[in-house]
Amino acid sequence: MEPTQIVMLVALIISVIMHEMAHGYAANWLGDPTARLAGRLTANPISHIDPMMSVILPGLLLFSGSPILFGAAKPVPYNPYNFNKHQRWGEAIVAAAGPAANIAIAVIFGLIVRSAEALSLSATFVEMSLLIIMLNIFLALFNLVPIPPLDGSKILPKFLPRAVSVEYDKLRMWFEGNPLLGFGLVIFTFITVLSEPLYNFTVKVTFLLAGL
Repeated sequence: MEPTQIVMLVALIISVIMHEMAHGYAANWLGDPTARLAGRLTANPISHIDPMMSVILPGLLLFSGSPILFGAAKPVPYNPYNFNKHQRWGEAIVAAAGPAANIAIAVIFGLIVRSAEALSLSATFVEMSLLIIMLNIFLALFNLVPIPPLDGSKILPKFLPRAVSVEYDKLRMWFEGNPLLGFGLVIFTFITVLSEPLYNFTVKVTFLLAGL
Protein backbone atom coordinates (compact mmCIF):
# COMPACT_ATOMS: atom_id res chain seq x y z
CA MET A 1 0.00 0.00 0.00
CA GLU A 2 1.31 3.43 -0.98
CA PRO A 3 1.94 6.04 1.77
CA THR A 4 -0.87 8.21 0.36
CA GLN A 5 -3.29 5.30 0.59
CA ILE A 6 -2.27 4.61 4.17
CA VAL A 7 -2.81 8.26 5.12
CA MET A 8 -6.23 8.31 3.47
CA LEU A 9 -7.31 5.07 5.12
CA VAL A 10 -6.26 6.41 8.52
CA ALA A 11 -8.01 9.72 7.77
CA LEU A 12 -11.18 7.85 6.83
CA ILE A 13 -11.17 5.80 10.03
CA ILE A 14 -10.66 8.92 12.15
CA SER A 15 -13.35 10.80 10.23
CA VAL A 16 -16.01 8.12 10.62
CA ILE A 17 -15.14 7.75 14.32
CA MET A 18 -15.59 11.51 14.81
CA HIS A 19 -18.87 11.24 12.91
CA GLU A 20 -20.21 8.54 15.22
CA MET A 21 -18.89 10.22 18.37
CA ALA A 22 -20.76 13.37 17.37
CA HIS A 23 -24.00 11.37 17.17
CA GLY A 24 -23.35 10.00 20.65
CA TYR A 25 -22.48 13.35 22.20
CA ALA A 26 -25.56 14.95 20.66
CA ALA A 27 -27.81 12.21 22.09
CA ASN A 28 -26.13 12.50 25.49
CA TRP A 29 -26.65 16.27 25.46
CA LEU A 30 -30.34 15.68 24.72
CA GLY A 31 -30.59 13.42 27.77
CA ASP A 32 -30.06 9.94 26.35
CA PRO A 33 -27.09 8.13 27.97
CA THR A 34 -27.28 5.02 25.74
CA ALA A 35 -24.16 5.79 23.71
CA ARG A 36 -22.23 6.90 26.79
CA LEU A 37 -23.14 3.76 28.71
CA ALA A 38 -22.16 1.67 25.68
CA GLY A 39 -18.69 3.25 25.72
CA ARG A 40 -19.18 5.04 22.39
CA LEU A 41 -18.15 8.55 23.51
CA THR A 42 -14.50 7.63 23.13
CA ALA A 43 -11.94 8.17 20.40
CA ASN A 44 -10.67 4.62 20.90
CA PRO A 45 -11.13 3.08 17.42
CA ILE A 46 -11.74 -0.38 18.88
CA SER A 47 -15.11 0.84 20.17
CA HIS A 48 -16.21 2.11 16.77
CA ILE A 49 -14.58 0.14 13.97
CA ASP A 50 -16.69 -2.23 11.92
CA PRO A 51 -14.34 -4.67 10.14
CA MET A 52 -16.28 -4.62 6.87
CA MET A 53 -17.35 -0.97 6.62
CA SER A 54 -14.33 0.65 8.33
CA VAL A 55 -11.48 -1.42 6.89
CA ILE A 56 -12.33 -3.94 4.17
CA LEU A 57 -14.66 -1.76 2.04
CA PRO A 58 -12.43 1.37 2.02
CA GLY A 59 -9.38 -0.85 1.45
CA LEU A 60 -11.02 -2.41 -1.60
CA LEU A 61 -11.97 1.03 -2.92
CA LEU A 62 -8.37 2.21 -2.52
CA PHE A 63 -6.87 -0.82 -4.24
CA SER A 64 -9.40 -0.63 -7.08
CA GLY A 65 -8.40 2.97 -7.86
CA SER A 66 -11.86 4.33 -7.10
CA PRO A 67 -12.03 8.16 -7.14
CA ILE A 68 -14.40 7.92 -4.15
CA LEU A 69 -13.26 6.68 -0.75
CA PHE A 70 -16.06 5.66 1.56
CA GLY A 71 -16.55 3.77 4.79
CA ALA A 72 -18.48 3.78 8.05
CA ALA A 73 -18.14 2.92 11.71
CA LYS A 74 -20.61 0.92 13.79
CA PRO A 75 -23.77 3.00 14.25
CA VAL A 76 -24.02 4.65 17.66
CA PRO A 77 -27.05 3.41 19.63
CA TYR A 78 -29.50 5.94 21.03
CA ASN A 79 -33.04 5.98 22.39
CA PRO A 80 -35.10 9.04 21.43
CA TYR A 81 -37.58 8.27 24.22
CA ASN A 82 -34.86 9.30 26.69
CA PHE A 83 -34.55 12.81 25.27
CA ASN A 84 -35.56 15.34 27.93
CA LYS A 85 -35.28 18.38 25.68
CA HIS A 86 -35.95 19.23 22.03
CA GLN A 87 -38.05 16.07 21.72
CA ARG A 88 -39.53 17.13 18.39
CA TRP A 89 -36.15 17.83 16.79
CA GLY A 90 -34.10 15.40 18.87
CA GLU A 91 -33.58 12.69 16.25
CA ALA A 92 -32.80 15.28 13.60
CA ILE A 93 -30.23 16.94 15.89
CA VAL A 94 -28.54 13.61 16.59
CA ALA A 95 -28.57 12.73 12.89
CA ALA A 96 -27.18 16.12 11.82
CA ALA A 97 -24.37 16.00 14.38
CA GLY A 98 -22.44 13.37 12.41
CA PRO A 99 -22.27 15.25 9.08
CA ALA A 100 -21.63 18.47 11.05
CA ALA A 101 -18.51 16.86 12.55
CA ASN A 102 -17.25 15.98 9.07
CA ILE A 103 -17.93 19.50 7.82
CA ALA A 104 -16.03 20.90 10.82
CA ILE A 105 -13.02 18.72 9.97
CA ALA A 106 -13.17 19.89 6.36
CA VAL A 107 -13.35 23.56 7.41
CA ILE A 108 -10.34 23.16 9.73
CA PHE A 109 -8.22 21.62 6.96
CA GLY A 110 -9.51 24.24 4.54
CA LEU A 111 -8.13 26.95 6.84
CA ILE A 112 -4.85 25.05 7.03
CA VAL A 113 -4.58 24.94 3.23
CA ARG A 114 -5.40 28.64 3.00
CA SER A 115 -2.56 29.29 5.48
CA ALA A 116 -0.12 26.90 3.81
CA GLU A 117 2.25 29.62 2.58
CA ALA A 118 2.32 31.46 5.90
CA LEU A 119 2.90 28.17 7.75
CA SER A 120 5.51 27.00 5.21
CA LEU A 121 3.69 23.73 4.68
CA SER A 122 5.02 21.24 2.14
CA ALA A 123 3.20 20.53 -1.12
CA THR A 124 2.67 16.95 0.03
CA PHE A 125 0.97 18.08 3.24
CA VAL A 126 -1.27 20.44 1.28
CA GLU A 127 -2.19 17.64 -1.11
CA MET A 128 -3.07 15.34 1.79
CA SER A 129 -5.11 18.12 3.40
CA LEU A 130 -7.10 18.60 0.19
CA LEU A 131 -7.88 14.89 0.09
CA ILE A 132 -9.00 14.98 3.73
CA ILE A 133 -11.29 17.93 2.96
CA MET A 134 -12.75 16.06 -0.01
CA LEU A 135 -13.20 12.90 2.04
CA ASN A 136 -15.09 14.66 4.84
CA ILE A 137 -17.27 16.74 2.54
CA PHE A 138 -18.22 13.59 0.67
CA LEU A 139 -19.02 11.76 3.92
CA ALA A 140 -21.20 14.66 5.06
CA LEU A 141 -23.08 14.97 1.77
CA PHE A 142 -23.55 11.23 1.37
CA ASN A 143 -24.94 10.83 4.89
CA LEU A 144 -27.34 13.73 4.35
CA VAL A 145 -29.05 11.90 1.48
CA PRO A 146 -32.60 11.21 2.78
CA ILE A 147 -32.61 7.47 2.08
CA PRO A 148 -32.93 5.12 5.08
CA PRO A 149 -30.80 4.33 7.01
CA LEU A 150 -28.64 7.39 6.20
CA ASP A 151 -28.72 10.41 8.53
CA GLY A 152 -30.73 12.48 6.08
CA SER A 153 -33.68 10.12 6.50
CA LYS A 154 -34.00 11.28 10.12
CA ILE A 155 -33.74 14.96 9.21
CA LEU A 156 -36.10 15.23 6.23
CA PRO A 157 -39.30 14.14 8.09
CA LYS A 158 -39.05 17.15 10.42
CA PHE A 159 -39.62 19.43 7.42
CA LEU A 160 -42.51 17.47 5.89
CA PRO A 161 -46.25 17.88 6.56
CA ARG A 162 -47.23 15.72 9.52
CA ALA A 163 -49.20 13.13 7.53
CA VAL A 164 -46.36 12.69 5.04
CA SER A 165 -43.80 12.64 7.86
CA VAL A 166 -45.64 9.81 9.64
CA GLU A 167 -45.70 7.67 6.50
CA TYR A 168 -42.06 8.44 5.74
CA ASP A 169 -41.06 7.44 9.28
CA LYS A 170 -42.90 4.13 8.87
CA LEU A 171 -40.92 3.49 5.69
CA ARG A 172 -37.68 4.50 7.41
CA MET A 173 -38.28 2.20 10.35
CA TRP A 174 -39.09 -0.67 8.00
CA PHE A 175 -35.82 -0.19 6.13
CA GLU A 176 -33.92 0.12 9.42
CA GLY A 177 -35.46 -3.19 10.46
CA ASN A 178 -34.23 -4.70 7.20
CA PRO A 179 -30.69 -3.24 6.96
CA LEU A 180 -29.62 -5.35 3.97
CA LEU A 181 -32.47 -3.95 1.91
CA GLY A 182 -31.80 -0.45 3.21
CA PHE A 183 -28.13 -0.48 2.33
CA GLY A 184 -28.94 -2.22 -0.94
CA LEU A 185 -31.20 0.68 -1.89
CA VAL A 186 -28.53 3.17 -0.85
CA ILE A 187 -25.85 1.43 -2.91
CA PHE A 188 -28.13 1.07 -5.94
CA THR A 189 -29.16 4.74 -5.80
CA PHE A 190 -25.56 5.85 -5.36
CA ILE A 191 -24.27 3.80 -8.29
CA THR A 192 -27.09 4.70 -10.68
CA VAL A 193 -27.85 8.31 -9.74
CA LEU A 194 -25.77 9.99 -7.06
CA SER A 195 -22.11 9.10 -7.60
CA GLU A 196 -21.25 11.66 -10.28
CA PRO A 197 -23.23 14.68 -8.94
CA LEU A 198 -22.04 14.02 -5.38
CA TYR A 199 -18.44 13.72 -6.51
CA ASN A 200 -18.61 16.88 -8.64
CA PHE A 201 -20.22 18.90 -5.85
CA THR A 202 -17.68 17.56 -3.36
CA VAL A 203 -14.83 18.80 -5.56
CA LYS A 204 -16.42 22.25 -5.88
CA VAL A 205 -16.92 22.59 -2.13
CA THR A 206 -13.37 21.35 -1.49
CA PHE A 207 -11.88 24.01 -3.76
CA LEU A 208 -14.12 26.64 -2.16
CA LEU A 209 -12.99 25.76 1.37
CA ALA A 210 -9.36 25.61 0.32
CA GLY A 211 -9.58 28.96 -1.51
CA LEU A 212 -8.52 27.45 -4.84
